[in-house]
Amino acid sequence: MYVEMMCKGLDLDKYTYPLVIKACVELRELRYGRLVHAHVIKNGFVLDLYVVNNLMRLYGVCGERDVALNVFREMPMRNVISWNTVISGLAQRKEFKQALSVFNEMQDQGVKPDENTLVGVLNCCSNLGALEVGKWVHTYIDRNRIQVAGFVGNALVDMYAKCGSMDDALRVFGSMTTKDVYSYTSVIVGSATHGKARMALKFFYEMLDNGIQPNEVTFVGVLIACSHGGLVEEGHKFFTDMWRVHKLKPRIEHYGCMVDLLGRAGLIDEAMELVKHMSIEPDASIWGSILAACRIQGKVDLAEHVTEILVNMESEKDGTYILMSNTYASVSKWKDALEVRKAMKRQKIKKVPGCSSIELDGVVSEFRRCDKAHPRSKDIYVMVEQLTFHLIGTEASSDGSEYCIV
Repeated sequence: MYVEMMCKGLDLDKYTYPLVIKACVELRELRYGRLVHAHVIKNGFVLDLYVVNNLMRLYGVCGERDVALNVFREMPMRNVISWNTVISGLAQRKEFKQALSVFNEMQDQGVKPDENTLVGVLNCCSNLGALEVGKWVHTYIDRNRIQVAGFVGNALVDMYAKCGSMDDALRVFGSMTTKDVYSYTSVIVGSATHGKARMALKFFYEMLDNGIQPNEVTFVGVLIACSHGGLVEEGHKFFTDMWRVHKLKPRIEHYGCMVDLLGRAGLIDEAMELVKHMSIEPDASIWGSILAACRIQGKVDLAEHVTEILVNMESEKDGTYILMSNTYASVSKWKDALEVRKAMKRQKIKKVPGCSSIELDGVVSEFRRCDKAHPRSKDIYVMVEQLTFHLIGTEASSDGSEYCIV
């Protein structure tokens, strides 16, 4: 219809353009979106916030992050929706640090965040482990008397749980006057992840008693709780109830939790039977759980078979080789373990360095092994040397006294 209107020379207005752009968003139609953008510029609608905000959303959804940011930077005026659009767009691309940077800029410009802003920022904090920033948002919510319910309350619970502050998560959860499936799911997953299996199941039963139906993510949390708590019978029951009682079809994540549960319990044969009869094709995460269980139980023959499957699925991943090498080492097959390491070297497969993050004064910094990218890396390495020196001194002390240097 838009093309037909153009062909007929009909003019579009500030109400028509957003509708066309939204259609492009729904269809992920970037080519037509760019055409609409050109017409927006040509017809002088670049000053219309409603039109330009929708353009930013289009580029963000279609993966054109730089274009979306350019549109944002070129806007002579911005409202809270403009800021929310760019923050949520960056968060969707998992550029959480950049999203928080934009939020800081928003504060510097004196733009008052709304509930959508706060939920987006809390989501970034959850993924970064930025607890201090999350606490600042919570304080802002309290000071401005924003109701801790709905999306805001759920985002707070999720943030505290994922940042490891379960006491705060439970406090917020307890203060919420109305709770939905997302509220309960956040606290269930959080409790399960932090090893509080019985607490997670308590919330699950409370949820059912309150007439709230669980969703697929809820059952991921429940099965994680069973896995971490070694609750094999309960895990079987919940997995069966999921599709039989609640009519939810198990996804790969649920099968992964069950395989992990059985593997941790030493029931590898039962785990393999489950994999053989899965209603969907097992992926690398499923076979990875089997391989990890083989290492713990010393099942070398099965580990070799699973490793072959994994190498065919993802030949360049280092984790498979390392797990197989460790499996050989666990049964003192040192020569075989060394051969696996040599195979990694021949195929130029390197272990991906782990990444740790730390939050200081609301800023999240990431570090990797031998990393010198941080602007204060020299100071950091000096402190590491001091720590090492004092730790050596601690080990050498005969009275077992403890030292604190920071």
